[in-house]
Amino acid sequence: MPARARWGRLPLTQRLTLFFTVVAAAVVLGLGVMFLIATGQHFVALDRIALQDKQHLIEEILRNAHSAENAGWRLGEALSYHHGLYARVTDAQGELVFQSQGFAPDTQSAPAGPAMGTELFGTWEHGGSIYHTLRFEAAPAYSQTALRVLIATDTDHHAQFLRDLRRDLALYVAAAIVVCGLLSWLAARQGLAPLREMRSRAAAVTSQKLTERMPVQAVPVEMADLAQELNRMLDRLQEDFQRLTDFSSDLAHELRTPISNLLTQTQVALTTKRDAATYRDILASNAEEFERLARMVADMLFLAKTERGVDLPHKERFSARQDSLALLEFYEAVAEEKRIRFRLEGDGDIEGDRLMFRRALSNLLSNALRHTPEAGTITVCIAGTAQSTVVSVENTGPDIDPKMLPRLFDRFYRADPTRAHPDAEGSGLGLAITRAIVQAHGGHVTVTSSHGHTCFALVFPHRATQA
Repeated sequence: MPARARWGRLPLTQRLTLFFTVVAAAVVLGLGVMFLIATGQHFVALDRIALQDKQHLIEEILRNAHSAENAGWRLGEALSYHHGLYARVTDAQGELVFQSQGFAPDTQSAPAGPAMGTELFGTWEHGGSIYHTLRFEAAPAYSQTALRVLIATDTDHHAQFLRDLRRDLALYVAAAIVVCGLLSWLAARQGLAPLREMRSRAAAVTSQKLTERMPVQAVPVEMADLAQELNRMLDRLQEDFQRLTDFSSDLAHELRTPISNLLTQTQVALTTKRDAATYRDILASNAEEFERLARMVADMLFLAKTERGVDLPHKERFSARQDSLALLEFYEAVAEEKRIRFRLEGDGDIEGDRLMFRRALSNLLSNALRHTPEAGTITVCIAGTAQSTVVSVENTGPDIDPKMLPRLFDRFYRADPTRAHPDAEGSGLGLAITRAIVQAHGGHVTVTSSHGHTCFALVFPHRATQA
């Protein structure tokens, strides 16, 4: 498995623990290294100051010495009590004037002394020990020739201190990393506790229990947006599931009647022998029920297709007035029979599928014809704007209960029995299909009913508005 895939499957708590531990280890190690470097540089600076101080002492002694022997005696008296400090003084010919006990540097490896009035600080390894050295030249009182001076201080005590410090820092760093790892794990676990709570809430959501919601107020701000989005998703799922449940119940109810009719008529026909005319009547009645079932299945397939958000099959720009006029002419015979008057007002263009538009408008006209009383009026009004084209169908008749208006476009939903007609052939899918068609065009449907007028409005946005 690739490293990226393995890292992606690592639990979030372990990821955060590892990340925080690595960061803490890097910070502690960086501070330890900086401390060691600063301590070493501090010791070098201390040794340099100490050697410069001894330089001034040696120069003062040589300025007061009367002879080489006197200079050696004075230097021995002054430097013999300084532990770890060594000095070597030679004249221009290399003759030894003074040398500390236990200090025997290789004269061939020692560099030549610096120019008069200057000094040279450095590091010298000799006899397995490391020294900080200072080389300079000093003029004695008894001679015009400058003496070459080499003073050195042993760094073993500094090295021992640094070794002990490195050991202690290593133990501290190891302990700090372990403690940081434990604290990081605890912090990550406590910080992700809201996620575990959300997980338990989500696990409690079932088809029978869709009311569970995420604790928005009890989670940190960073997780509040996630909890809100999950709650919105659960709201949508609950709404869709309820709609699906209602649809299943309604569908079973709608299918039960024609199937029961078919079964009853067939069983009655099989009980006794009948003549050919009777059988033809029974078959004709069964054919009507089959046609009803076929229309219902076709409508359901059409709804399923449009509600999936598929592209319109045939997009074109057409005149809403011309297609509305064609539909009004088609329904003219039915309107004349009920003495209902048609009116057509306005004009506007629609960008979409012409056949789907006709079906949507036809459903509204058919619905209006069923519920408009005799001598009533049905008005089709078309209003075109820069953003959309609105096609409304208004009919006179009894008002619809305002509580029922939001559900008019649900599948298999019918208004109150006072508006139902026994001769209606609809299955309760017409308005649902109309809404699906308009939504497929990117629009929406509205309905109002008051003061004896009911108006359905189809809003078709223009393509530039949809984009």
